Amino acid sequence: MKVPFISYLVGISLLLTSCGEYQEVLKSKDLDYKFSKAVEYYDAGEYNKAYPIFDELITLYRGTHKAQEVYFYYAHTLYKQRDYILAGYHFKNFYKTFPNNEKADEAAFLTAYCYYLEAPEHSLDQAYTYKAINEIQLFINTHPGSDKIDECNEYMEDLRSRLETKSYEIAYQYYRTRNYKAAITAFTTTLSEYPDTPYREDAMYYRAIAAYKLADNSLEQLQEERYREARTALNDFEVAFPSSEKLEDLKKMNP
Repeated sequence: MKVPFISYLVGISLLLTSCGEYQEVLKSKDLDYKFSKAVEYYDAGEYNKAYPIFDELITLYRGTHKAQEVYFYYAHTLYKQRDYILAGYHFKNFYKTFPNNEKADEAAFLTAYCYYLEAPEHSLDQAYTYKAINEIQLFINTHPGSDKIDECNEYMEDLRSRLETKSYEIAYQYYRTRNYKAAITAFTTTLSEYPDTPYREDAMYYRAIAAYKLADNSLEQLQEERYREARTALNDFEVAFPSSEKLEDLKKMNP
């Protein structure tokens, strides 16, 4: 039982020594020493230790030759800690403030990538997805020769897929809750904005059903026009998917 206890004491001793050393780094007035230790912590993956030092050095090194290097490390430390919103903000500020820095292109890509990483799954609000698409498109437009273009295109495809899934699910929710007029509009929007969507057949199918159900439940004076619109939706589906198994179901609804 003595060996584990001794190991425990050794561990505590090392921890206290480490904490003492870190406090000395924080209190040090030697900026170059603090910077070298911050980089050491960063390289060791101790980002929680590196971050407050870089945060302090940004101000202390302002106007010096090291300011840009410190700022890039600072943004990268946020990135490594998965604070993508703040990291993206600082990467963007870095490449806009220091466009001639050798790290500017990397910072521009990481800006877009941070926005991508922060974009939510399709079931959540997609406001940040649109921001990510804008940032990635900006990088593609401003860095056409970058070796990151293929990677960016993959991110764009993924983000657009989330948006079209969200668009379709909103339309289907209107349909499922019998809000047929809103469903028709939402399905039409999905088909217009995402013409190659894998949901195209289902969207056109449910749009046609919603059109017939809307006509069925309309006031008599509105039915003629709405049945005409429903038949148009049916015809559009038949042209697009003449061999679909769903076609017979739609034809049975045609009065």
